[in-house]
Amino acid sequence: MNSPRFQPGTVRDAIISFLRRQSDPATLAEIREGAEALLQRPVPNSSVRSYLNLNVPSTFIRTSLGRYQLTDDTAPERQRLLFPKSRPRLAFQRPKSAVYQGDCCDWLAEWEENSIHAVVTDPPYGLVEYTPQQQNKLRSGRGGVWRIPPSFDGSRRAPVPRFTTLSPQDIRDLGRFFYAWARVLRRVLVPGAHVFVASNPLVSYAMAAALVEAGLERRGEIIRLVMTLRGGDRPKNAHEQFPDVSVMPRSQWEPWLLFREPIEGRVQDNLRRWKTGALRRPSSDKPFCDVIQSRPTHHCERRLAPHPSLKPQAFLRQIVHAALPLCEGIVLDPFAGAGSTLAACEHAGYESIGVEIDEHYVDMAEGAIPLLANFQPNSSSR
Repeated sequence: MNSPRFQPGTVRDAIISFLRRQSDPATLAEIREGAEALLQRPVPNSSVRSYLNLNVPSTFIRTSLGRYQLTDDTAPERQRLLFPKSRPRLAFQRPKSAVYQGDCCDWLAEWEENSIHAVVTDPPYGLVEYTPQQQNKLRSGRGGVWRIPPSFDGSRRAPVPRFTTLSPQDIRDLGRFFYAWARVLRRVLVPGAHVFVASNPLVSYAMAAALVEAGLERRGEIIRLVMTLRGGDRPKNAHEQFPDVSVMPRSQWEPWLLFREPIEGRVQDNLRRWKTGALRRPSSDKPFCDVIQSRPTHHCERRLAPHPSLKPQAFLRQIVHAALPLCEGIVLDPFAGAGSTLAACEHAGYESIGVEIDEHYVDMAEGAIPLLANFQPNSSSR
């Protein structure tokens, strides 16, 4: 597995440190030379140019003379929306996988270009539900944006974020975040790399529009058919007064947005050069289809990896199987959580990389990946 020239975040920190000392805007050459002086190592022009361009206007302003300066707020928009700074570091490595702890956008800005062949990820698609404040409320059982459902037949039901609480401003912030994320993601993708992104029916339209605007090619949606025991469709505190009313449809499906980095030439040309551009079939006589029957994640799996958004291996393995058409390349999960995508990759024999900002889930993933990779879904957990 190839390694980046610099540790993630190194060039970024040097650029910002140099510009903070400047009273006037600086040229690309001046910024590169300043970063080199701080790092005492050569810095490629392409690394500096990519980082500057991908973070205008959130961190940098480009002047009419082709010069750059920091904005008044030097923290990128995505940092203000999500988490405090967390410089990526290699947390642990397995024979076919590696997990980094830190901000995935910083990791993506420093990782080698044209090195990732597929992305399978379940991001914080409401953004706010995985901020430290909301995670603390979830872990203490006090709710916040997370609804803690009551037990059913003696079984404890999984918490679920309430996306109906998102404001119009929250949706706009969501769109800006996923646009910035897709921009920096594209630099590491090889032509034809497919990107599978889990979403929710209430916010998927904003996520999809942002990814299209960033330049990814929309290839449809994968529908995960899943019926949960969760309620919430009746009028709050008035269900007895209006027993025949549903506030909104009871959700029985989960959209997984499907995108592709534009290919070079024809699909067959892209397959020969980059090993990407298409999807792997379940078998020679059966195509990969856009509707997959599923069930809620079984409690047996949740005991192995108690993450609130854990997806079942029976479903994830079908997505991961399709992601590499020729079984070659690296699968990335930039929002790795407890490592379930990496576990599905390990089960398939694929190489994979995960990035997770929450140290609590990184620690969980180290123990959960081998357990989930060896997990045998049975008829009750599919």
